[in-house]
Amino acid sequence: MKNKADIVIVGTGVAGLYCALNLPHDKDILLITKSEIDKSDSFLAQGGICVMYDESDYDSYFEDTMRAGHYENRKESVDIMLRSSRDVIDELISIGVDFARNDDGSLKFTREGAHSRPRICFHEDTTGKEITQKLICAVRKLSNVRIIENLSMIDITVTDNRCTGIIARYPDGTLTQIQSKFTVFATGGIGGLFNNSTNFAHLTADAIAIALKHGIELENPDYVQIHPTTLFTMTKGRKFLISESVRGEGAILLDANKNRFTDELQPRDVVSKAIWKQMKNDGTHHVWLSMKPIPKEDILTHFPNIYEHCLNEGYDVTKECIPVVPAQHYFMGGIKVDKYSKTTMDNLYAAGETSCNGVHGKNRLASNSLLEALVFAKRAALDIAEHFDEYDVIEQTVKLDDYIDCDKDYQKIARREIERIDDDE
Repeated sequence: MKNKADIVIVGTGVAGLYCALNLPHDKDILLITKSEIDKSDSFLAQGGICVMYDESDYDSYFEDTMRAGHYENRKESVDIMLRSSRDVIDELISIGVDFARNDDGSLKFTREGAHSRPRICFHEDTTGKEITQKLICAVRKLSNVRIIENLSMIDITVTDNRCTGIIARYPDGTLTQIQSKFTVFATGGIGGLFNNSTNFAHLTADAIAIALKHGIELENPDYVQIHPTTLFTMTKGRKFLISESVRGEGAILLDANKNRFTDELQPRDVVSKAIWKQMKNDGTHHVWLSMKPIPKEDILTHFPNIYEHCLNEGYDVTKECIPVVPAQHYFMGGIKVDKYSKTTMDNLYAAGETSCNGVHGKNRLASNSLLEALVFAKRAALDIAEHFDEYDVIEQTVKLDDYIDCDKDYQKIARREIERIDDDE
């Protein structure tokens, strides 16, 4: 089976969707996803999306991002993200994203760990869901975009260091070759490689393994972020995130004796280490999070999803503490890209969590992920549009039988690379 498209986008989180939305509407775009269209980590994002409050906020926002990233960030990328943030928020509002508002109609901002001021737009505690759903609706209105769910990319086709398309597998095992002028990896995170993660289990770093296979450069593949607070449970499966916004609004962390033991608004890696240390000292599998400092009305309006989920697990957060534990959450490293989201392979771009443009450095600042994905997905789209007429589709027929088991070791390959770099250090 063989298909063609002008541009293939792999992944339907905010990066993939926003890229499709910003590509020329006269191009044939194929958007595929390994699972259902709404099963992306973008959909799970709770806290919000950052925006530079105004020009006076530039220096502090820049410093907050750099400090959280241990000053290993690419300054040019950080600058691009900050200066693009207001336009992104305005564009999201234009397609119907319903951010929280003050009584006068202005945007309402919340604060999270390592931010020096409130600058985070939000929709209750389901900001990612709100943004992703509206992007899905907008993309589905485009007549030039085809969406195929439950189609897994298992490899790419290459000619002279130029990506010429992908090889993909349907759930019944049928393989297909999709030829394209340009390909965009927007495959999301790597949580499926870990036993404890806030990510969907099907996010298994496929693009990272494919990059390694074809000599596409990676950057900082050992930079994996642990989120300090997920709801502790003995049940296996994806861990339920307790948003950093909860601590930004006043929630505190307590040890086994219900004593506060750390500053909750430090960067995530610092708070996670403090929790692990306290767990070791106490001989426990979790610490406690108290939302009692937050007014009940604020909990019910700002964090209704967290409230309901915890209630279903037997905890009323308006009256009692909840057990929390760190878990794998985000991938700061990834496929190395430039400021236009171009990889080291011609005609191949990467955006969102699978890419590394250097914005986050060694540790991501809270609520920068959605913004970074959107900003650099759009830059990929605009760069593709600018150079589109310089290329033709390369007619390349492959033997699909050669790819039947090509991905069987992808998870081991990706995990080994992450751990190898970490061990070398």
